[in-house]
Amino acid sequence: MAATTHDINDLKRRMQGAVGVLKQELSGLRTGRANASLLEPVQVDAYGTHMPLSQLATVSVPEARLLSVQVWDRSMVHAVEKAITAANLGLNPQTEGQVIRLRIPELNEERRKELVKVAHKYAEAARVAVRHVRRDGIDVIKKLEKDHQISKDDHERYSTDIQKATDQTIHDIDQMLATKEKEILTV
Repeated sequence: MAATTHDINDLKRRMQGAVGVLKQELSGLRTGRANASLLEPVQVDAYGTHMPLSQLATVSVPEARLLSVQVWDRSMVHAVEKAITAANLGLNPQTEGQVIRLRIPELNEERRKELVKVAHKYAEAARVAVRHVRRDGIDVIKKLEKDHQISKDDHERYSTDIQKATDQTIHDIDQMLATKEKEILTV
């Protein structure tokens, strides 16, 4: 029975993993304000491999609508600029020596609505991941009951615990989505 309790904690950990991924994806959505995490998904072709931008440069936010990328190796400036453009973030890099400046344009109403749709898509993917974790947990409990390792009452109790954890995690996802949606739609 201790193994089943451990499984419930493991399920909660896996559900929180889905929330963590959602948090990361939502932080990458542009809200009209400069944010260093906006450039986290950028991968640069450098030294014969794909590297995250953070391993080649320092990203700072000197103004509310400006990102500054200080590239450490002068020979990588063009590769970093190319990677930012290729990331399709809607940013136009301006290079001055080893510093790349990225002005964050105002978001128009249409773009804001598109970003909200993207946020909803990310949230739905997180909900689906949580439901998959719930299904895995329920399957384990059904198998344990079928093999007579737990009683019918234990099966019901564990199923209820898993459902409560699922409901709480989905509630957290919905709250994160509502917060991000408000942030995107605020002019």
